[in-house]
Amino acid sequence: MLKYVNTSVVFQEIPDEVTLAINISNCPCHCPGCHSRFLWEDIGNPLTPMVLDQFVREYGSDITCICFMGGDAEPSYVNMLARHIHHEHPQYKVAWYSGRIRVPSSVRKADFDYIKVGPYIKHLGCLKDKTTNQRLYKHAVGDDFTDITSRFWK
Repeated sequence: MLKYVNTSVVFQEIPDEVTLAINISNCPCHCPGCHSRFLWEDIGNPLTPMVLDQFVREYGSDITCICFMGGDAEPSYVNMLARHIHHEHPQYKVAWYSGRIRVPSSVRKADFDYIKVGPYIKHLGCLKDKTTNQRLYKHAVGDDFTDITSRFWK
């Protein structure tokens, strides 16, 4: 089962959204230069649908999006949580930041409104650098996604 370490309301992770970012531990990616190395450890509290429901009650109308920051150890479980949010709380968008190069085939991408992929590679920079290897995609229609990475470039 996935565990989360903390949450925060953020304004820059997903364009035009006020996002509840949920930091998930036990990250298997171990990107060199990672700014959240503490998330490599298997620490925190279980992230369940009931916990997500509690977050919705707690943050309510303050947010427009819920973003899973990590979860690469159990992508199918992240997918199940995304489906839960869309089913029980359809007013929220759902995003996933994965350190993998691509979304695993076991994940139904259409269950997400936004997906960011790509490990952090220090010399290539983060999402706001034109040289980044990371990409942010927005759900278009069906299984189609549009690359919106350039919206971040300074």
